[in-house]
Amino acid sequence: MTEQSAYDPIAAGYKRVTDAHEALKGFRASIDNIDAALIHMLAERFRCTQAVGVLKATHGLPPADPAREQQQIARLRQLAQDAQLDPDFAEKFLNFVIKEVIRHHEQIAASNGATAPGAEGASTNG
Repeated sequence: MTEQSAYDPIAAGYKRVTDAHEALKGFRASIDNIDAALIHMLAERFRCTQAVGVLKATHGLPPADPAREQQQIARLRQLAQDAQLDPDFAEKFLNFVIKEVIRHHEQIAASNGATAPGAEGASTNG
């Protein structure tokens, strides 16, 4: 009698689960790296916008630049579309960043004793 290798569904299922866990571990490591890069990039972006806020406050410039903001939204929506990312999501994310930028610029202007004209909007570039 020859020995045939029998299909063991439990062993096969274990291998598939183990492979899935290994793949998941790899994806999660990549996600963690991307998250770290995003945080560092946002920190650098805010360092730049803080400097712009100081420049604007020092020279009595308004914290908002609605034309620039609209250009940035259009540009980032196109970048998102090109990258196969939902442009609406990209715009929401940018709007969140803009709100933080203006909040920082208002704080800078207030600490310089300036009133922030046009404080209802923000420049995406600072």
